Amino acid sequence: MASTSLSVHQKAIRSNVAKKALMAVTGLVLICFLLMHMFGNLKIFVSPEAYNYYADWLKHDLLYPILPHGWFIWLFRIFLVVCLVLHIYLMAILWNASLHGRGAKYVRKNRKEQTLSAKLMRWGGITLGLLLVFHLLMFTTGTITPGFAYAVHDPYHMFLGAFSQWWVVLIYAIFVAVVCMHVRHGFWSAFTTLGANVGPGARTVLNVLAYFVAALLFVGFILPPLAVLLGMVS
Repeated sequence: MASTSLSVHQKAIRSNVAKKALMAVTGLVLICFLLMHMFGNLKIFVSPEAYNYYADWLKHDLLYPILPHGWFIWLFRIFLVVCLVLHIYLMAILWNASLHGRGAKYVRKNRKEQTLSAKLMRWGGITLGLLLVFHLLMFTTGTITPGFAYAVHDPYHMFLGAFSQWWVVLIYAIFVAVVCMHVRHGFWSAFTTLGANVGPGARTVLNVLAYFVAALLFVGFILPPLAVLLGMVS
């Protein structure tokens, strides 16, 4: 009976390790997407032609002729949604397991010792999901069109029209701030889960890289909307 109980316990541990690893991988995929998207947004500072060309290439010509025109962006969106849903699902399962395994009193005590980024960890993935939905409703489906006419379908002027509205910039800034705090903690946690945190030196490097990536994403994402709002890009 004791050996059976031990076997079940070991299987549960291995299962949680696998879930943490998968959560780490999906989190890193989402961070890579954010970095790529940030780079694309910065083309707003180059020229309207450069920004529109990038947007058109991304939506229609990326991986053509391997894939037909326009296929990649939808396959990529489906992949991202799967990664995001899986990431949030695994987060919920692991948090629930931790809550029941260690007790609510331990979790409350542990939360007092956590950084703000760690405390907001569970909300970061949800916020990223809301930001993704908001983005698609605005620039893909045209359901929300603040400051621009979707019928024109000029990505550069759609970007300028949307972020000329102060409330859009405010919502965007809040979303991005929460996501970047999630990234700060998530970057460190992901590489720790995957075995990169092997000592004090590695821990320091991971912390520096985590803060750098989070700060880079926040500055890179917030600069274009602020530039539009302040009239620096028109």
